[in-house]
Amino acid sequence: MSYPEARYHGDEGEVNAVFRPAGGPPDISSPGASTHYLATHESTGGEFGLYRMELGPRSAGARAHFHRTVSESFYILSGELELYNGDKWVTGRTGDFLYVPVGGLHAFKNVTDEPVSMLALFSPGAPREEYFERLSEMSRRGGEELRRFRVRHDSYFVEDFEDGGSKGEGPEDEGFGGAGSEGAGSEGAEG
Repeated sequence: MSYPEARYHGDEGEVNAVFRPAGGPPDISSPGASTHYLATHESTGGEFGLYRMELGPRSAGARAHFHRTVSESFYILSGELELYNGDKWVTGRTGDFLYVPVGGLHAFKNVTDEPVSMLALFSPGAPREEYFERLSEMSRRGGEELRRFRVRHDSYFVEDFEDGGSKGEGPEDEGFGGAGSEGAGSEGAEG
């Protein structure tokens, strides 16, 4: 086992850490959901993106989809979240973790009467913020414009394939945050 090649070549280290206090408002809110940008593609130099997402009771989340360029991981901070692992739905509870490699089918939804809070990690970091910020608007537009928007943001939804794809039959929900949103995490929440 070995570490990656050194990327920092200084002798004494730098003062360059970034602190984000917990009490700030979400960076984006939609009906039934909110997202906090903890570490973005820009702030990490593309190494990763980390987002805290909060889904209200009965929030539809994100339908079955995959990413071609990034892995996505979910860590449940509080509440219960239904997670689709490409094969079946599993219930994630406080402290549970789901890793989705590049190309892995996944989806999520809150089917309970309680809110849920989670961390979503994308690696390497991708500029997901525009996706989160415009998802609700693009979902209302629908059709080919929505599909192109998703593809531009590395989100390939099973429903967008002409043959419907048999692997994603489980998730049939509206998108993240509630009716009319097309989510993912903050896709409305995800990604």
